[in-house]
Amino acid sequence: MRTAALTCLALAAAVAGLVATATGARSAGRRRHKEVFLGGNSKFKFGGRIDYKLKRQDSTKTLLIKSEQLLRIEEHDFAMRPGFGGSAIPVGIDVQVESIDSISEVNMDFTMTLYLRHYWKDERLAFPSRNNRSRTFDSRLVKKIWVPDVFFVHSKRSFIHDTTMENIMLRVYPDGNILYSVRVTVTALCSMDFSSFPLDTQNCSLELESYAYNENDLMLYWKNGNDSLRTDEIVLSQFFIEHFHASSGLAFYSSTGWYNRLFINFILRRHIFFFMLQTYFPTMLMVVLSWVSFWIDRRAVPARVSLGITTVLTMSTIITGVSSSMPQVSYVKAVDIYLWTSFLFVFLSVIEYAVVNYCTTLEEMRKMKRGKIPSSFNASQAMAFDGCFHDNDIELSPFPGMTPTPLTSDPLAAPTQNPDIRPTGGTRLRRQKSVWENVDLLVSNSYMIDSYSRLAFPLSYLLFNVIYWSLYS
Repeated sequence: MRTAALTCLALAAAVAGLVATATGARSAGRRRHKEVFLGGNSKFKFGGRIDYKLKRQDSTKTLLIKSEQLLRIEEHDFAMRPGFGGSAIPVGIDVQVESIDSISEVNMDFTMTLYLRHYWKDERLAFPSRNNRSRTFDSRLVKKIWVPDVFFVHSKRSFIHDTTMENIMLRVYPDGNILYSVRVTVTALCSMDFSSFPLDTQNCSLELESYAYNENDLMLYWKNGNDSLRTDEIVLSQFFIEHFHASSGLAFYSSTGWYNRLFINFILRRHIFFFMLQTYFPTMLMVVLSWVSFWIDRRAVPARVSLGITTVLTMSTIITGVSSSMPQVSYVKAVDIYLWTSFLFVFLSVIEYAVVNYCTTLEEMRKMKRGKIPSSFNASQAMAFDGCFHDNDIELSPFPGMTPTPLTSDPLAAPTQNPDIRPTGGTRLRRQKSVWENVDLLVSNSYMIDSYSRLAFPLSYLLFNVIYWSLYS
């Protein structure tokens, strides 16, 4: 009985084994068939370039899988600088200037975008490496280690670019050397001197310094000397960059001590052609236009007055426009000297006609008293005459003070001696005119004022321009 039961169990186990073997064989056959089928189709579709390994091994899944574990960040206190308690840690700096975005005369500042790179050694971050290759990280690891606290002195605004991620790069070498690079835009103060504006040259500088660590803890220096400062091709609208150079020095604070400071110096020379078109040429034209009134008849009052007022108002507009775009400095600029001197020439041309008009009125009143002009003559109409008046038509009175010597028939008679005339041997007798006589001559011949002005004004303005451009250019 027992033997029969055991025999039955053995037969059942044998049958189950045969079934399992057959099922496994069929499954293996199906898998092989599927692999062959997929492999053939994939080869046909992708030209044979396929990795048959269905599951690769992730290269970051090593024994030291995390950067913190590789660099042993948790084992050290990175709130302290490297080599704390010893000598100052040297931090090399190099800068690549990408662009100078703007320069503002009103705010006296400039905006610059640059790549700021730091170089130092932190043995706490040294790691073993078989191929001696560096490892590069982004801003997520920077927040967990020590980095130099370099800031921009006299900066008004600054920020690190963060599109699409923060523009920060950290590169760590196996021996502990570190490269830390950021892309930053900074707006800094530039003390400008506008005494020669717009013929000026400005010297601006961007200054770098550690905020917390003085020279006993941190030593800033240019990593490659003068070659540490690199610039791309920078083109500005109003300035020409003459020179870029790097320098260094020390800054002292009474409460914290001496700090290393690095300077990025650049010299800017202003383009003059823009101001020649916008300021100098229009000013010259207004001054020359004011001289046209000297060739207009002195009786044409509306023409000469309107021309003088128009040039004065135009000069006032030019001066106001230039002043509104400049800082309110307490000293005189070169452009102010030119504009106000030109304004004075325009104003004097108006005053010149006022003098001519007044002298003409006096001349006509005198002629009316002498009876040379009929009493029915309308002086106001004459002053509004439209230009047909001719100075040659005036009957001029003889020059006062010169009495002609009467001719006598007696050759032996002695001529009457005038006490104001002193004889000189062999020369013509001439009496010097007093100031009042010269003024009276101009009043009697007012047209001479215009004649003299036609020559005096252009020569004076030409002399002023020669002196001005020789001094400021």
